[in-house]
Amino acid sequence: MKTKILLTGASGFIGTNLLLHLQSIGLYSLLNIDIKEPIIIDCFNYYQKVDITDYYQFRKCVLDFSPDYIIHLAARTDLLGKRIEDYLANTVGVGNLMKIVKEIPHLKKVLITSSMLVCHAGYYPKNQFDYAPTTLYGQSKVETEKIVWANRPHCDWAIIRPTSIWGPWFGIPYKNFFDMIIANQYFHIGNKGCTKTYGYVGNAVYQIEQILFNETLDENRKVFYIGDSPATNIEEWGNEIAEELGHKILKVPYGLMKVVALLGDVFKFAGLKFPLSSFRLKNMTTDNIIDLINTYNIAPNPPYTRIEGVRNTLNWINRDK
Repeated sequence: MKTKILLTGASGFIGTNLLLHLQSIGLYSLLNIDIKEPIIIDCFNYYQKVDITDYYQFRKCVLDFSPDYIIHLAARTDLLGKRIEDYLANTVGVGNLMKIVKEIPHLKKVLITSSMLVCHAGYYPKNQFDYAPTTLYGQSKVETEKIVWANRPHCDWAIIRPTSIWGPWFGIPYKNFFDMIIANQYFHIGNKGCTKTYGYVGNAVYQIEQILFNETLDENRKVFYIGDSPATNIEEWGNEIAEELGHKILKVPYGLMKVVALLGDVFKFAGLKFPLSSFRLKNMTTDNIIDLINTYNIAPNPPYTRIEGVRNTLNWINRDK
């Protein structure tokens, strides 16, 4: 009998890549439960529409499938919420899951997805309980983690915090980053080029798989950031993409971009879309280097280099046009 893996939220970016990878291995019985339909046809065979905030619907689906492993990815991930209640998928959803797993005695492991935004950019947590969110989404993920810790599953478990993941099937904001470079509309910001922990999605899938199938019993090491090491300088990365396209990225003064960002704030206040805001500009110019030692101890050999990821992503963008 095949090992059963249940994924929640695998109609999204990371989940789509993970599901396709697990499917390609051919050793697993897979089920994706999500409120959203899959973004590619190949994933419909594994899909069941479920609202994870509906406890009884969620419970029936999980218990009927009777998984050996659970990867919980389902969440609201945008930053547009106006109050914490807008993120019930993150809090109520994981609370429901923690109740349900108690009814699966043979469950071997459950992974719960949080976010690096439990801490703001540039803040370096002292331990896995040190939080510093500045967004409602980040706050909802802090609550997610607290719910997990308060209801520790009977089986092995771990929390994963994806960093800035990019690659095929991605969306805002990193799809925009690639699209702007492709269209020759991206500029480096003076001398403010930052260095951040990003992660190519192919490496993220590898890391999640390794964390899933290796023991993570030490309660002092339950949190795993998902991303690539060493951290990436945004100028170097942008130049790599541009060079693949035969482009050259120009620089614009930081002061000018600050004015444009303030204009974007006005547009946002008026309810209009604009590609830049003060929040986005600060994020683009603030270093955010995350310690990945815990992850690399368990997943030391990411299969893709950054330039391989760039080429794969550009090929996907060209196919998707």
